[in-house]
Amino acid sequence: MDKRSITVIVVLLLCVIAGMPAAAQTLDVCATCHANATCDDKSDGSGKVCNCKYGFVGNGRTFCQDKDECQIGAIKICGQHTTCHNTHGSYYCTCLAGYSPSNNMANFIPNDGTHCQDTDECTTTEICGKGGQCKNLDGSFECSCHPGYRVHNGVEPFHPYKDKASCKVVDCGQPTSVEDAVLLSITGTTYGGVAMFVCDEGFVWRGGENSSVCGADGVWRGLTMVCEAKCGPVPLLANSEVVWHNRSVVIHRCVNGYHSWRGSSASMCGSSGVWQKATLTCIERKPPINHLFVLNEKCVHWKAEKYEEDTEVYTVTYIGYRDYQRSFHDRRKQSLSSKADQLEVCLNLLPVTNYSISITALSAKFTATLTTNTSLPVPPAPVVYYREFETPVPTLRLRRSANTLDPISLYQVFVLPVEGIMVFDCSSPGSPDPSSKSKSSSKYIAAQIHVTQVGTEMNFTVGDGLSYGGFYNAPLENGRDYYIILRAVSQWKAALKSSCVLWAKVRGTSYVLKISLLSAAASVGLVALVTLGRYSLTWFFKKT
Repeated sequence: MDKRSITVIVVLLLCVIAGMPAAAQTLDVCATCHANATCDDKSDGSGKVCNCKYGFVGNGRTFCQDKDECQIGAIKICGQHTTCHNTHGSYYCTCLAGYSPSNNMANFIPNDGTHCQDTDECTTTEICGKGGQCKNLDGSFECSCHPGYRVHNGVEPFHPYKDKASCKVVDCGQPTSVEDAVLLSITGTTYGGVAMFVCDEGFVWRGGENSSVCGADGVWRGLTMVCEAKCGPVPLLANSEVVWHNRSVVIHRCVNGYHSWRGSSASMCGSSGVWQKATLTCIERKPPINHLFVLNEKCVHWKAEKYEEDTEVYTVTYIGYRDYQRSFHDRRKQSLSSKADQLEVCLNLLPVTNYSISITALSAKFTATLTTNTSLPVPPAPVVYYREFETPVPTLRLRRSANTLDPISLYQVFVLPVEGIMVFDCSSPGSPDPSSKSKSSSKYIAAQIHVTQVGTEMNFTVGDGLSYGGFYNAPLENGRDYYIILRAVSQWKAALKSSCVLWAKVRGTSYVLKISLLSAAASVGLVALVTLGRYSLTWFFKKT
C-alpha cells in the first residue's frame, strides 16, 4: 500500500471518529494500537496515544511499517568503509574487505561508537609467499620480492590473490670461466652463491679476482683473474687472430679481408720461457683484377693481385653495340699470360660505340667488367680528282671506301664565288639558299648527300639546277670564278665533326683565295688536292 492510500484511510478514520457520539470516546485507546506500536501517555496528561516502535513508521493504530535506515546511505548511518544491511524494524553494519570493526564484532550498530578500521594484512605470516615482502595499504596490501628472488607470472608490485603472481628464487646457472682458468669450487648457483677458479695447467695467475658471485639479477659477476702462459701473453701478429692455443702452442690466421702471404702460422713456447713467434704475413685481400680502366679509348689497364711468382692467364672479351645502328655487333676476344702485376692490352675499338669489356683471370676464376663509350672522330675525306674547269656545269668525281661511321655521315658540296681575299671555315654551316634559287655572292651549299647513298665512286655535276637533300644546286654564272669544296660531316646527338677537301676550280678571273679549314685533314692528288680537317690551311692563288 502506498503513502497516498494510507493518507486517505487516516482522513476517513478521523472523520469517523469525529462523528462518533461521546460515548464512543470512552473506548480503550491502548487496545487499538498496532502490533508494532506502543501505548504511551500523552505529554499533556490528557490520555493515551499509540506510537510506532523504533524502526517503524505509521499512525501507531492502523499501521506501522518498517523503516529502511540504509536508504540514507551507508556512510551516513554506518560510517566510512562500511556496508549497511536493513532488517525488519532495524538494521546492522559490516566492514568492507580490508577493514575490521573496532569492537571485533562482524555485525554492529554504530550507536556505541563502533567504526571500521584498516586491517594490516602484513601481520599474516608469508601472505606474499616465500621470498616476498608485504607492504600494507589503506584497505589492502601489495607484495614485492626480496633480493635474490624475482616475480613470476607478473610484475612488481603484485597482489598474490588477484594477480596470481609469486616470487621465485634467482638461479644464475653454471658460472662462466675466463680464458685459461678452470672452476675449483662452488657454494651454489642461487643468489649469493660463490664460485672459485684457478688457472689451468701450464698457466700462472697474474692478477685479478678469482671468485665470481651470483647476483640478484641472475648474472655471475666479479671474476677478473688473468692467466698467462709461462712464456707470457700470447704473441699477436698484424692483421691476424688466434684461432687455437694451449700453454705452449698458438695458431694464428689472417682476419677477414686479409690473406696469408707467406710464413709459419704457429707460435711456440720454448723451454727458455720465450715465445718463438710465428712468421705469418697477412696482406689485404683484393680482387685478382682491380683498378680497371681504359686509356685514350684504345688500351685497357688493370692491376693483378697474385703471388709474385705465379703466371696468370687472362682472357679479354669485348662486345660493342650502337644505339643508331641496331644491326651492328662487334664481338672480339684476346688472351695473354703474364707474371706482371700491372697489365695493358690495346684494343682496336670502333668509334661511337658502347663497349662492355670483361677480363677473366682463369686460375683465380675471377672476372672483372667495365663499360666505355668511344667518341665521334673526324670523318675521313674521300679521294677527289681535282680539276680546273672552264665550263659553268662541271662534273666532278670522287672515290671512297666504306666506313663504320657511314650511317651517321653525309657529304656537303660548297660553292664559293671568288671575290678578293676569302676565308672558308670548314665548321661553318654555310648559306643553304635551297628555295629562293637566287644567286648569292657568298658561299652556299649546293647539295647534301647521305654517305649511305654513295657507292665506291660518285660523279656530281655542279650547277645542274636540281635539288639534293633539300639544297638547290644553282647554275653558275658565266665569267665568274668558283671554288668547289667537298665537306664530310659525321654527327651523333650533340657531337659533330667534319673534314673538307678542295674538289675543283671553275675558271674565270683569277683572285687570291684564303681558305681556313678547321678540324680538317689535307691530301694532294693528281694536279692539286687539299684536304681540310681540324686545322686551317691557306692557299694563295695569284693571277697568271
